[in-house]
Amino acid sequence: MREHRTGCFGLLLAAAGAVTAVLVWAPRARVSIHGGFEGMHRDWSVLYVDLPLIAAGGALVPLAAWLLTLRVLRRPWLAAVIASGALALGIWGLLSWWTPYERPEFTG
Repeated sequence: MREHRTGCFGLLLAAAGAVTAVLVWAPRARVSIHGGFEGMHRDWSVLYVDLPLIAAGGALVPLAAWLLTLRVLRRPWLAAVIASGALALGIWGLLSWWTPYERPEFTG
C-alpha cells in the first residue's frame, strides 16, 4: 500500500509541475498571441510548439528528480524536497532563457 501512495504523490507532483510551468510561462507568451502594438506581429506557434514543450518539461523535470531520488535514497520526503527544488530550478531556467520574439519599435 505504501508504494501506491508514493506513486500517486509522484503523479500529483508531475501534474502540479506542468500547471505551474504553464502559469509562469503564460504572461510572457501573451505578447506573441496578442501581437504587440496593433497586432502587427502575432506568433501562434507559441500555442502549438512552446506550450506543449513547457507543460511536458514542467511535468517531467520534477517527476524524473522524484523517481531518481526515490530509487537511490528510498526516502519519500527527501524525494519530494529534491523534486520541488528541481521544479523551482527548472522554472527559474525557463524564465531566464525563454523570451518571446518582439519586433523592434520604430523611433522616427
